[in-house]
Amino acid sequence: MSEEEEQSAAAGAYVRAVGARLRTVRHQIGLSLQAVEALSTQEFKASVLGAYERGERAISVARLQRLAKLYQVSVDQLLPSEEDATRWWVGPQPDGRPPPAPVAAAQPWESYEAFTIDLLRLKETAGPERDVLRRFVNMIQVQRQDFNGHVLTLRAGDARAIACLFGVTPDALGKRLDDLHLRVASPR
Repeated sequence: MSEEEEQSAAAGAYVRAVGARLRTVRHQIGLSLQAVEALSTQEFKASVLGAYERGERAISVARLQRLAKLYQVSVDQLLPSEEDATRWWVGPQPDGRPPPAPVAAAQPWESYEAFTIDLLRLKETAGPERDVLRRFVNMIQVQRQDFNGHVLTLRAGDARAIACLFGVTPDALGKRLDDLHLRVASPR
């Protein structure tokens, strides 16, 4: 293999490693590709983000910075460790060593339960969260074709997405929704 081919293969391997790391972080914060698209107000289209995650497209530094801000992580957390980057290498490493064993993915964040939003109370709510929450709820209603108008059950991943929008943890989001009397108590 020529030096140029080796460099090209190494670059492709790194793009795939970055993509795998992007997917891992997105899964850790519990977002779907569609939720990222919605959170980014269509800046990160689900199809394009998926192509980054599969290593089919390289992400620019500027977009990587914006994605890190959206995920509320530092840019370096979106980059693979050296071990992660080299595990994508097919065949021996450039120095002749065999490829390293795969590195275990980081464990996902603590899982959160689904919760139900009182849509009637949301219409009456004032405050900075209202418009953001209404847009998010409307997006979910359109996706699910669920327009009953009284309540909407949001999944755990939705809670994490909304928490990201508000810049809080999912636990703090639950408290804030309770303070606004928007979360419907679940029967136990």
